[in-house]
Amino acid sequence: MKQSHINKTFIKFSQYIVAVILILLPFHALLSVWAGSNFGHYTFIRLWKEILIISILLPVLFYLFTKYSFNKMSKTNLLLYISLGYILISLIVSLIAYKSRHINPKAFGYGMDINLRYIFFFWLCLFVSKHSKWLRTNWMNILLIPGILVVGFGLAQHFILPADFLKHFGYSTLTIIPFQTVDSNNAYIRLQSTLRGANPLGVYLVLIMPGFLYKLIKSGNKARLLWGAMTLSSLIVLFYSYSRSAYIGAVISCSLVIWVLASKKLKKIFLIASAALIAMVIGLFIMLKNNTTFQDTVLHTSNTTKSQVSSNQKHQSSIISGLKDVASHPLGSGVGSAGPASVYNNHPSKIAENYYVQIAQETGIIGFGLLISILILIGVNLVKSIHNPMSLILFASLIGISFVNLLSHAWADDTISLLWFGLAGIALAPEVYGNSFKLKNQHK
Repeated sequence: MKQSHINKTFIKFSQYIVAVILILLPFHALLSVWAGSNFGHYTFIRLWKEILIISILLPVLFYLFTKYSFNKMSKTNLLLYISLGYILISLIVSLIAYKSRHINPKAFGYGMDINLRYIFFFWLCLFVSKHSKWLRTNWMNILLIPGILVVGFGLAQHFILPADFLKHFGYSTLTIIPFQTVDSNNAYIRLQSTLRGANPLGVYLVLIMPGFLYKLIKSGNKARLLWGAMTLSSLIVLFYSYSRSAYIGAVISCSLVIWVLASKKLKKIFLIASAALIAMVIGLFIMLKNNTTFQDTVLHTSNTTKSQVSSNQKHQSSIISGLKDVASHPLGSGVGSAGPASVYNNHPSKIAENYYVQIAQETGIIGFGLLISILILIGVNLVKSIHNPMSLILFASLIGISFVNLLSHAWADDTISLLWFGLAGIALAPEVYGNSFKLKNQHK
């Protein structure tokens, strides 16, 4: 679309709104709790990003319906069709569940927000970025500068600040607890920095660390010291988050970045080094399996835990229970019947500890298949331009975060989902948007 066919002021306003959302997302939890504790209306304040998204989404939809025609022959339309199908299935299954009183309005509303906001934001960023070179030019700063601040605050939490420091910002059992521990053992305080908790921090680092690593590899000697320090610092913060799934996710994402950037000779060295590292890790597991510290922080099997049920047992029983629920309701029980939104339901909450199981519980096998298809298609489009730094970082982190979702509800976290899918929309704008929509006057 030519810039003359759309209001330049609106595009400029929209690109800055998108940038503000992306920049503030890593600090969303901290800012929302602080503002809520000082001014009240905590729940409303938490919706600031949704309010901003809607403020530009409605004009965007207006432009699409009035200025564009749909290019039915484009192969990229499959992603849009599946996205619309996922939204439609979510609505249909949920309306049936609501009529059957399996979900209540609050759980339904919150669940729809959690499940669909990143889909809408992806397409919104795709539209805005298609007409905004500024977003495509400044994405690295939008991603990494907040990341530096998050990692820096995480280091301060561990080495300088008291464990309950965040209580001064309004953190409590009514909002977000000031700090988390490993299996209720105060000897192991888990870092959460400005994120909603330790696990969200770990997943955030799965996205940020490939960016730091890319800059470390590609920067000149002067900047390499800074990015080396940030890579090391992020490793320290990741370790003290004690998020085991994020450990593996970060290894996956960073390994993919190294593999793509390495020469053929370095690839061989990397494979040998990886094999040696795996052998060393296996050896350490065998040597340290009876070490109390190792049991507490990695295996979560120590007899010294103060928690009645270990996190390993919780994960296992939650996933099994979720799979049984899917088998009993293969067409889904409605959005809000499982996952974080289910705590607002009239029935006991269902937390599967697995995002994919949650989606299958809510939207059934069909909804689950549509979501997986969306992730695969976005990944395929990123691979097409894998040597572009933005595509590389996003694809690598997609694989890492996708693994983490096997053991948590990572995509349900607003910071992670909106940030990743927003950046993916910016990255894929030239390819996906340009092939899916055409100006109406071009067909005359």
